[in-house]
Amino acid sequence: MSDETSPVAFEANVLRLPGKGMPVSIEADEEQRRALADAHHLVEVKNFHADLLVENWKRDGVKVTGRVKAQIVQSCIVSLESFDAEVDEEVDALFVPEGSKLMRPDAIEGGEMILDAEGDDGPEPFSGDTIDVGQLAEEFFALGIDPYPRKAGAQPVAPAADPNADRGPLYEQLKGLKREG
Repeated sequence: MSDETSPVAFEANVLRLPGKGMPVSIEADEEQRRALADAHHLVEVKNFHADLLVENWKRDGVKVTGRVKAQIVQSCIVSLESFDAEVDEEVDALFVPEGSKLMRPDAIEGGEMILDAEGDDGPEPFSGDTIDVGQLAEEFFALGIDPYPRKAGAQPVAPAADPNADRGPLYEQLKGLKREG
């Protein structure tokens, strides 16, 4: 998790979690939605909602599960037109206190480790007695945003058929510099 404070920050105390876990619901207000839109280069975040469950995991770890949903407005990379999109991401993360034995990956003979690129992520360390589950929700929100948004039916602009067509003021300036040099 990054060191920056999330617009939807929510510190969950994990020192004494109930046996059934602690439900956390985050609903972003207008100011938080604007901050999310700015942070993630979106036109608008219409709504943002996270339903999470924070529960004990193994002896001293914490498991956070749930879902993040949002309605966003993005700019098409082809036409630059705005269009609506949806984020719907499942949250599943593990945390362990710094220095925990659960942080060390199991080594096999010869000191080699087997890593599965498609497997579950390992636990993340935390210090103190709180975890910012709002920041975690924002991270999963970011994963659900299409990095190359394209509006349905958007077509690239075809180049001019006439090679001598007006190419704009920059072309004329460069052409003038070429003549001078």
